Amino acid sequence: MKFGYFDDANKEYVIQNPKTPYPWINYLGTQEFFSLISNTAGGYHFYKDARLRRITRYRYNNVPVDMGGRYFYIKDGETIWSPGWSPVKTELDTYTCRHGMGYTIISGKKNDVSAEVTFFVPQNYNGEIQSLVLKNEGTAPKTISLFSFVEWCLWNAQDDSTNFQRNYNTGEVEIEGSTIFHKTEYKERRNHFAFYTVNDTIDGYDTDRESFIGLYNGFENPQVVTAGKASDSVADGWSPIASHYKEITLKPGESKQLIFILGYVENPKDEKWNADGSMNKSRAYAMMEQYDTPEKVAAGLQELKEMWDNLLSKYTVKTPDDKMNRMVNIWNQYQCMVTFNMSRSASYFESGIGRGMGFRDSNQDLLGFVHQIPDRGRERLIDLASTQLEDGGYYHQYQPLTKKGNNEIGGDFSDDPLWMILSVAAYIKETGDYTILDEMVPYDNDESKAKTMMDHLEKSFFHVVENVGPHGLPLAMRADWNDCINLSCFSDEPGESFQTFTSPKYGEEKYSKVAESVMVAALFTYAGPEYVAMCQKREDTAGAEKAQAAIDTMKKNIMESGWDGEWFLRAYDDFGKKMGSHECEEGKIFIEPQGFAVMGGCGKETGADLKALESVDKWLNSEHGLSLNQPAFTKYYIKYGEISTYPGGYKENAGIFCHNNAWIICAEAFVGHGDKAYEYYSKIAPAYREEKYSDLHRTEPYVYAQMIAGKDAKWHGEAKNSWLTGTAAWNFVAVSQYILGVIPDWDGLKIDPSIPHTWDGFTISRQYRGAIYDVTVQNPNHVCKGIASVTVDGTAIDGNVLPVFGDGKSHTVTVVMG
Repeated sequence: MKFGYFDDANKEYVIQNPKTPYPWINYLGTQEFFSLISNTAGGYHFYKDARLRRITRYRYNNVPVDMGGRYFYIKDGETIWSPGWSPVKTELDTYTCRHGMGYTIISGKKNDVSAEVTFFVPQNYNGEIQSLVLKNEGTAPKTISLFSFVEWCLWNAQDDSTNFQRNYNTGEVEIEGSTIFHKTEYKERRNHFAFYTVNDTIDGYDTDRESFIGLYNGFENPQVVTAGKASDSVADGWSPIASHYKEITLKPGESKQLIFILGYVENPKDEKWNADGSMNKSRAYAMMEQYDTPEKVAAGLQELKEMWDNLLSKYTVKTPDDKMNRMVNIWNQYQCMVTFNMSRSASYFESGIGRGMGFRDSNQDLLGFVHQIPDRGRERLIDLASTQLEDGGYYHQYQPLTKKGNNEIGGDFSDDPLWMILSVAAYIKETGDYTILDEMVPYDNDESKAKTMMDHLEKSFFHVVENVGPHGLPLAMRADWNDCINLSCFSDEPGESFQTFTSPKYGEEKYSKVAESVMVAALFTYAGPEYVAMCQKREDTAGAEKAQAAIDTMKKNIMESGWDGEWFLRAYDDFGKKMGSHECEEGKIFIEPQGFAVMGGCGKETGADLKALESVDKWLNSEHGLSLNQPAFTKYYIKYGEISTYPGGYKENAGIFCHNNAWIICAEAFVGHGDKAYEYYSKIAPAYREEKYSDLHRTEPYVYAQMIAGKDAKWHGEAKNSWLTGTAAWNFVAVSQYILGVIPDWDGLKIDPSIPHTWDGFTISRQYRGAIYDVTVQNPNHVCKGIASVTVDGTAIDGNVLPVFGDGKSHTVTVVMG
């Protein structure tokens, strides 16, 4: 069953049934103020950091699901309803939710009254606009009672959900006209507050949750709404909320627009107070004035839409496949921007409490958005490199508010340094800005230890080279890309972290000096040449030769000790035994090393690369994508760690990890298998799954999920962990660079498609280094890969790398495959 449809012209997904299989959400905000909003107006808000600056409260894993949000209650006689259906759940006469680019419009109608709410976060604004239009569509006058509702979080989301003995006593609010201020702890150490306001007079308010809802009621039946009148409660401790109450009479055909603003304000410490000792609200007043009329709101929404149109215009395609066009032109790029902002910190599967920004995550995310906002990409790269330790390793996570490494999880993840090399290379290839390599960047955020970015990359490269095991392959350390393969853990104690606990037998070493990762070795052969190229660009011949020698040695070691006969091994465990081998009882083949080894050139001379891809197809392929490993683990292997704790078919234990599916898509396209690359792509891309699998897939049909349940799972094809996943960036790379083959390179835009042989061709418009390239690819001979000719502005060129014009003009490119 489908629950909506794509409106490509408006860049929206339109949901027509509020009872989606799981809450289908959108993200509002692109700079510092963010909010999550579901198709029934659930979700929450925060400033910069979902843990340390949480503004509204949300309850994860709740029953019923998705409770807490920004709600409007309408009481019409004895009927009470909400435009988003939830939380009241009164059946509506009509309902739609339109998730667009940075905005969501929720509409409901009941008994001739319609309500449409437009939610968005304007550009350069720390607040959410909620523009509500009420209309009497009947033939008789209507008098209704309107109640708004948000619940304040007491700033630190973790403390808010645990430290009740304190928090039940600290909540503070202030009511001023139609504005409710949340100022808990403002008089102490905080210099920030929030507010919820409406641009009209109100007939009452509530700021105490118990007074509004009732101690034994829920969001679906607040006692104040049932009574039809606010209680004018003032929170004093307990749980502060903000609710406006207004009586509204509408003539037949009459409408009324009300503008609600949920805002966040920071005052400089020396400007916290007015001369009379009251809280300085001047910045809040200015924010209210910015959007206090329908005209200002319309202009703000238009500015937001134009911003997104501009971002999405940087790469647009027209292929014979409408679903691919939809994903590439709209939703995949949109999701890449959201993952840039959020990393893995705040979704309906990540609470925003347990982790900050992931290091490897953010580096990979950059691959999908750097063409849109390269300046912010540069800033992100410096933030990431600043978390590097002097030995070349990195903190695995950092907090976005402080940009400091997260000591709770620390470092020693063996793959982290290589992602830094890939992301810096991607930035330079996109922009041509080599000055980033001379940027002075601190180690461990200590400015006294600052060295050039190139120094950081050198340490990253050789951190891998200098930490190898008995076979000359990189040590696995705490984990490699797969955080659930923990070869140094040996945990038999419930509740221990597989990622941070290591067996006491290693002492100060912290991890096994025997366990090795073939995955990191393969990634090294893929990322390492980017470091060599940067050395060459800086005319560091000696550095380039030294690095290339290390890559050549790694390839040799992979083929000698990492090849299993039909595929590449996954690892060696702490006992020196093979993991991911035909010799294993379970987990004989893993997906992760195969794609990178192929793209790194491992086994090309002997045909081992193609044999590995054949094995992936034979053992890992299914109706819903490629499993991470097969056969699934059916018992706990203490020597492997977390991976074997999952039931078969879920997550890392033979689930379909859409993230690493992209590496195989890339590899198949790389070797010229355009048909196979397209097959794999279309199995996991959400726009393809929407028509057949919405009920089964469950999560949003417009964005990638991290995981789809594998063939060993009871619900094969069911997705989890949508939105915040490296799948977004890597699948954009897979389709835009490897299948469609328009690739930013060191000296220009490289054209090298690998497409389905049935296609006659396609067109792409690509903005690149200050010029626009309008590319037409023709495929008269119906090949999957190969370039017969390239002409630019009517002139044939040698090779397939387009020149860098940088002239602000459009250039016509014709490519004939053959």
